[in-house]
Amino acid sequence: MAKKAKSRSASQAAVKKRSGAKPAARSTARKAVEAKARATPAKSSVKSSVKKPARPKQRIAISHHREEDFKADGLRTYAKYRDLGIAAASHGLAQAHVIRLQGPCNPDEVSKLHFHDVEFQMVYVLKGWVKTYMDGEGETLMKEGSAWTQPPKIKHMILDYSDDVELLEVILPAEFRTVELKA
Repeated sequence: MAKKAKSRSASQAAVKKRSGAKPAARSTARKAVEAKARATPAKSSVKSSVKKPARPKQRIAISHHREEDFKADGLRTYAKYRDLGIAAASHGLAQAHVIRLQGPCNPDEVSKLHFHDVEFQMVYVLKGWVKTYMDGEGETLMKEGSAWTQPPKIKHMILDYSDDVELLEVILPAEFRTVELKA
């Protein structure tokens, strides 16, 4: 029995001796490969390492309700817009405004299929109601307290609205293109 114990420990020592050299060689090789990988970033990380120009520092925007701030100078002729100062404060990163759709609704003027070339758009109904159509969603009645997002370039249109409707709209970026489509 003693012989078996000796031979077993001798064989274990031999295995340790043989395996001891190989891991050292492998770790050195691994270190070389890892160092090379760090020196030459993968294609996917090259894009992330390119720095975008720094955006100017945003400032505080405070907007208090004043009737005279509603202007008919926005995207739609049947709406008045109250700019909340977000575009100027964020240097074009986003815009936010309160929209009053002017009643009564005229579907010939209002119901035009279109999309906006935006990164983000969210609408919240402050007052009244609005009936919309969105591609893939169909017709939806949005009432006071309803909110929705519109994915970039989704085809949509307003179908009808109450005479007192007010909407809060947030869009990124502040400047964007609107494309009217043939229904």
